[in-house]
Amino acid sequence: MERFTWDDLPVTIHSAVQARLGSITVVREIEQGQNCNVALVLRGDQGDVFLKGVRGVSPQMRWLRNESGAGELAPGVAPETRFSEDIDAEAPWLIVGFEYVNGRPADLSPGSDDLATVATTVARINGLSGEAAQPLSKRWASTDWWTKLAAEAPDKVAGFNPEELTDWCRATPSLIEGAALLHTDLHEHQFMIDDDSSSVRVIDWGRPASGAAWVDTAFLVVRLIAAGHEPGEAEEWASTVPSWSERTDKAVTAFACYVAGLWSYRAATTPFPGATRLATAARQYARHRLTS
Repeated sequence: MERFTWDDLPVTIHSAVQARLGSITVVREIEQGQNCNVALVLRGDQGDVFLKGVRGVSPQMRWLRNESGAGELAPGVAPETRFSEDIDAEAPWLIVGFEYVNGRPADLSPGSDDLATVATTVARINGLSGEAAQPLSKRWASTDWWTKLAAEAPDKVAGFNPEELTDWCRATPSLIEGAALLHTDLHEHQFMIDDDSSSVRVIDWGRPASGAAWVDTAFLVVRLIAAGHEPGEAEEWASTVPSWSERTDKAVTAFACYVAGLWSYRAATTPFPGATRLATAARQYARHRLTS
């Protein structure tokens, strides 16, 4: 997406933000993130605010609108929302000012001290209700990822049976149902850990969902594999999250097959930074589940 600096933004947006924050100093631009047009740390009369904005009606605008409500879904875990405003500036804009959270990303590599902190944080999320969020099972109604992947990138299905994996994918939606709050996109950059690891916030709640409490842990198993863990080692870490005990082997295998198909298809058709590495890790996990 096209990125805007503070000086590039329309005057109407300047005026709206200044009405909220008073005098403004731009502290820095945020380079991470692919789904917004503006990401800035601003200093106003009441302190620092993280400003995020999307131009034009799009899935990204819907995700930002979801994110603006995350402080109510996950109080004490997600950053608080200071303000949210729709602005007509030749094109429709949504701008949101979040509590600024200072911290570093988690280190997910083998042996990292952060792994215990991440497990504790995921357990906190698992204990929250997902009643207000869309069920992940509804979002995952499409189940033909392996069929489409075989047509688009046949080399990526080598060693797999697309028909068998499609059967696993069809079973997935009912196996991941539940009432727990899910982030659905947890990775190292979503955890903001302060210097002494005493405080952790989780950011970027663009696609929250409800589902089985173990699902976010399963997503992180794939992320750990991408960070250098063997699948068995990643599952050993998962066992330190209490909700992992609620899983069934069938449900986790179905989940792994679904994610491997979905992420591999997206990496082949609409790649984003890191897509190939993640898709490779997801297929590695699916192979592990199918053969173990």
